[in-house]
Amino acid sequence: MEDKISRMKELIELLNEASYAYYQNSEPIMTDYEYDKLYDELVNLEKETNITLSNSPTVNVEVSVSKELEKYEHPSPMLSLQKTKSIDELAEFIEDKEGLLSWKLDGLTIVLTYKDGKLLRGVTRGNGIIGEVVTENVKRFKNVPFNISYKGELVLRGEAIIKYSDFEKMNNLIEDDDGQYKNPRNLCSGSVRQLDPNVTASRNVNCIIFALISKEGDLPNSKDEQFKWLESLGFECVERMKVTKDTMYESVMNYKSRIKDYDIPSDGLVLTFDDTKYGLSLGMTAKYPRHSIAFKWKDETVESTLLSIDWSASRTGLINPVAVFEPIEIEGTIVSRASVHNISIMERLKLGIHDHIEVFKANMIIPQIAKDVEESNNFTIPQYCPVCTHETTIVVNNGIKYLYCLNDYCHAKFIKKLDLFTSRNAMNIDGISEQILARLFKENMVYDFADMYHLDKYREKIINFDGFGQKSYDNMISSIEKSRKVKIANFIYALGIPEIGLSRAKLICKYYDNDINKIRHATIEDLSLIDGVGEVIAEKFVDAMNNPDFNSSLDRLLEEVEFVDIRSEKTTLKDMVFVITGSLEHFNNRDEMIEYIEQNGGKVIGSMSSKVTYLINNDVTSTSTKNKTAKELGIPIISEEELLEMTK
Repeated sequence: MEDKISRMKELIELLNEASYAYYQNSEPIMTDYEYDKLYDELVNLEKETNITLSNSPTVNVEVSVSKELEKYEHPSPMLSLQKTKSIDELAEFIEDKEGLLSWKLDGLTIVLTYKDGKLLRGVTRGNGIIGEVVTENVKRFKNVPFNISYKGELVLRGEAIIKYSDFEKMNNLIEDDDGQYKNPRNLCSGSVRQLDPNVTASRNVNCIIFALISKEGDLPNSKDEQFKWLESLGFECVERMKVTKDTMYESVMNYKSRIKDYDIPSDGLVLTFDDTKYGLSLGMTAKYPRHSIAFKWKDETVESTLLSIDWSASRTGLINPVAVFEPIEIEGTIVSRASVHNISIMERLKLGIHDHIEVFKANMIIPQIAKDVEESNNFTIPQYCPVCTHETTIVVNNGIKYLYCLNDYCHAKFIKKLDLFTSRNAMNIDGISEQILARLFKENMVYDFADMYHLDKYREKIINFDGFGQKSYDNMISSIEKSRKVKIANFIYALGIPEIGLSRAKLICKYYDNDINKIRHATIEDLSLIDGVGEVIAEKFVDAMNNPDFNSSLDRLLEEVEFVDIRSEKTTLKDMVFVITGSLEHFNNRDEMIEYIEQNGGKVIGSMSSKVTYLINNDVTSTSTKNKTAKELGIPIISEEELLEMTK
């Protein structure tokens, strides 16, 4: 008995750790296949011993609450569904009743609340008890109605998903394979839980309704009729079909035959009683409601031989392991590669080169390794980056091990740096997206910042880029030529030195009289004296300037640019400190206003204090926190008009 209880504790720790990684961080530390296998082992042990420990995942819901979003406690706990892989068990479950069989959608569960015909609230499932408020993000979903004709309070549950077709379109825009998204579920989870709703809007998130939770007044006693009523209000509901125990096998096979071409991510089916009153009368266990059951596809595993592990460096410095094995046919297609995601999964599988492995397709689509038969664990973690040959390091994040390249100037990271280099506050090169930059890099046209000024050598190739053409090329070259004349602070910011934003770049340039030679030979001691820099940032700046790769790149770039003389800037706002808040009328954006103030000798900071000379807010009567603080400190609140008057 002690051995079984000890094994139960071990399984609980493993499963809870895996749930946290999957639901909280959208980053798996084990495959679905392995999780299901361990979970089933735990269930069997609990039956054998008649013991269920308090932290067992068989009685607790997954942990998944972010630290940034506002929390919301659900009126009643959102329970998981009991699972089976047996069609016979589905038939036994429904007995002589009529049921509804529908897709089990693989996304992020959302609770929608409507009141007075308007969307009142959108909340994630979270840990089943406390969720995260994502109302503003839900308003950016592609198919969720803001207003409906029904005026009573209505609570629904749906699954936020990103369709495979939209997922592929987004990845097709990312030239760098390593920068592509891993799967629709992870992308959807990250998209819905964004702090910036505009990011959500760009991701084509849909919400498919799978349950009507509550409604004022009477409800049809048929789940199918409830769905039809919701569809009449403008909601998209889950695809479903009525079944009995006699039609169960045929119906499941119908779904199975269509899953490969189904555009919405799904990891199984859900069977529920169509008679809602009967279903509710069955009650629930500590974890499962008894009105529904989930069906998961049996994974078809095929044996192969692991040939190698490819290590691929991405633009963030993350080096991803990919298993390469003898080609095999699974679910009708030939596969020979599978992402292993991270080092923790590799260690858990105990992968070994030339070992026999079992491969399956998660949800019948994504190749994954189920197990290593020999578990020889002989794989080698590379000590050097496969791109730049600099040293690598293992980083542990939320208990998961990742491999990273330590070199800030690795070519794999160059795309991200190039995107910053061309941005508005840096070299201000218009008409060139990150996707185009990635293509230029991939085609060996750009390996260094200075290469941007010699793209005319590749005119014919660039014109033939998909969606580009002569006009786009001409606009890009024109903008590149215009960028040759640049203010030195924007130039220093464009170099992408860690922790050196535009504001700090301006402080450093001003301290060294805008002299690039003095800046290149800055010392930690001198930089530390600059208000707003400090010793830690000074060390990073000097480290960059002492890096041979960085210096070689800088030498080449300096041959291409000319610094604009800024000594003629005005001093009408000298020694004045400003804070900006609210919307703007005369300036296109906040950066433009900051530059204007600095050109006139002033300084802009982000927060209110007694050091502030003026708060700029066109709404002087606003009750915002900054306005209140300004009034408490006796700091004048001025409008843009008044600022412009001061600089005449």
